[in-house]
Amino acid sequence: MKKNIIRFSCLGLMIYAASAISAPLELVTLQYPPYQYEENGQTKGFVVEIVKEVFRRMQQPVNITLMPWTRSIKMIEDGTADAVFTAYKTAEREVFADYSKEVLMPQAVSLFVLKESNIKFDGDLQKLANYSFGAVNKVSYGDVFDNAVKSKLIKAPDVTYTGEQNVEKLLAKRFDILVSNKYGALDILRRKGAEHKVKELAPEVQAIPSYMAFSKKRNLRAIRDKFDEILSAMKKDGSYQRMIASQSSVELKIK
Repeated sequence: MKKNIIRFSCLGLMIYAASAISAPLELVTLQYPPYQYEENGQTKGFVVEIVKEVFRRMQQPVNITLMPWTRSIKMIEDGTADAVFTAYKTAEREVFADYSKEVLMPQAVSLFVLKESNIKFDGDLQKLANYSFGAVNKVSYGDVFDNAVKSKLIKAPDVTYTGEQNVEKLLAKRFDILVSNKYGALDILRRKGAEHKVKELAPEVQAIPSYMAFSKKRNLRAIRDKFDEILSAMKKDGSYQRMIASQSSVELKIK
């Protein structure tokens, strides 16, 4: 009788372990085409496809939900979601997030102005101190821009909740300069048919890597390490680059 109880207990533990492994991870991200976006009720974008492929190779089901970035980050901090992408690495977030070691997507931050604007940029943000900026709430734009705001070298940006709203405000002349992920802004402008109304200032503000960030409260370091292993393998076998080339409408430099 005792042996049967032990057998049933072990079987129960095995079933529980198997179900735990197959339980979907809850991933959150923001609407940020062409990287990730919703179309006809489906989550699409070339970063979404890369993320899905990594977890498919891990045999780990996932659910991907798009929501405002502020809420996404808060869910990782609270542990109500398992991971967020595509997240820039900041000291503040590293307190509650275990970042992938592998870069999920290299990104570039640029400044955009209306075509008729006389604003010039030579790489020194302090020279733009008299102009107003627009940004997405709680989005990091890298150390260069973030620190310029914190140290009051430039004015605090007028914030919105989506990249689309940010572009609309620039077109409506609600602020002078749009700061944005370069390819995100170009894609929004293309979809709005407004490429001819806006120009990108050169040089780029900063080239920044972005990552998958796992909630420390969910204790997912083993999954994070496996994610790194498979993403690295995809870069080495060329499948990572091929997925970007087939999905992306813009040219990205992949290192």
